[in-house]
Amino acid sequence: MQHKKYSLYYLLLLSLVSGALASCKKFLDVEPKTATSDQVTIVDEASARTAVRGIYNQLESNDYYGYNFPLLGNLSGDNVQYTGSQAVNKTLTTHTVRADLGPLASVWTSIYNTINRANNVIEKVPSLSTTTTFTEAVRNQLTGEAHFLRALAYFDLVRTWGGVQLILTPTQSAGTIGNVARSSAQETYAQILKDLETAENLLPNTTNRIRATKKTVWALRARYHLYVKEWAAAIDYAGRLINDTENYSLPAPYNSFFANNASNTRESVFELYYNTTVTNTQAYNWQPSARGGIGWVRPADEFATVLSNAAIVGDRTQLLINVPANGIATWYGNLYYRTNGTDPAYIIRLAELYLIRAEARASLPAPDITGAREDLNKIRNRASLASLSLNTAAELLLAIENENRYEFAFENHRWYDLVRTGRAQAVLGITDATKLLLPIPYSQILVDGSLTQNPGYGN
Repeated sequence: MQHKKYSLYYLLLLSLVSGALASCKKFLDVEPKTATSDQVTIVDEASARTAVRGIYNQLESNDYYGYNFPLLGNLSGDNVQYTGSQAVNKTLTTHTVRADLGPLASVWTSIYNTINRANNVIEKVPSLSTTTTFTEAVRNQLTGEAHFLRALAYFDLVRTWGGVQLILTPTQSAGTIGNVARSSAQETYAQILKDLETAENLLPNTTNRIRATKKTVWALRARYHLYVKEWAAAIDYAGRLINDTENYSLPAPYNSFFANNASNTRESVFELYYNTTVTNTQAYNWQPSARGGIGWVRPADEFATVLSNAAIVGDRTQLLINVPANGIATWYGNLYYRTNGTDPAYIIRLAELYLIRAEARASLPAPDITGAREDLNKIRNRASLASLSLNTAAELLLAIENENRYEFAFENHRWYDLVRTGRAQAVLGITDATKLLLPIPYSQILVDGSLTQNPGYGN
């Protein structure tokens, strides 16, 4: 991406203004004290460690996983609705969204800022001299984390917008970047895999639920291979985490991974940690006023009816609360409830890996019906549902689709699952296939002549 200084400042300002309007709540985001600025030189162990923390800080920001990025996907599917004063957000659900929607620009900029911070680490840290504390292993770990986080950022870009501009070196000034055309989706996925392979070679084989390790890479690789329909590889990488029973399991009941201020449970493979200094606005937007929020993001009415039926979803009914609003009983989501802004962002859970493996097994040229059914029922049983006795791949794939919908009801999976499986148009009633990608932010196209719009959205 051609990061001109004036364009970045313009977009960051736009992001902050739109974010404030959308939530009617101020939040601290732009430059956490633990983050090294993109313009600060990385010269030693301390600045290297600070720079890597800065990548995570950007990933946690309200315009990325802190609120706005999940909002784009959630509202594009059929699990979630927007009921707040910024009615333009509803165009995501009706698939009439325009390129000038504010959250598009703020998310795009935040993801590329994450990439730029990773680029700084990738370019500068490997050449730093080692010391007694800054060993080669430490240097490799920090560099590997940057490669993983860059892969995640590009993965989120490509599944949302299609092929994007691949910027792999730091942006330091307007004069140092030439015109960069958009790469194809295939080329973007190839870069993601390259970063994941590099990270896998550099990172330690340890368990850390809030920082990237080799195991975190394996989990994202499982998801990556599922998206590109490489079934055997998806089975392999998902199985590596599933089989690590010493460190990962599915605690019961279902709400064990989020209720009672839980974090970093045995189910968590990768989540983002928030505290009272680094916060998000998820609960503020999901919870009703009676519980300290504004309740503008809510379960879609039809989905709330399904999710409140224990015969269908089991104890995942715990994701809902029913609170009177203007004298009318109203369903609200309860995954995000910590109104001090400290709800974790659940990026990869072990439950996803079971369902990835189930889907991949059912999708093999010679489907592994027994294995797929076992993985599916593992998730159902944890949710206090009886096992299903399905005997065809088609039946299993539909059941897995539904199970994904309930298991990750408010975790920004539904839209991407329907798009990648080719089911979005039929399920959501989308008649125009160009609407399966979101528009490139218009404000970015205005300042970057090399950036082209997705088909179906004009200029």
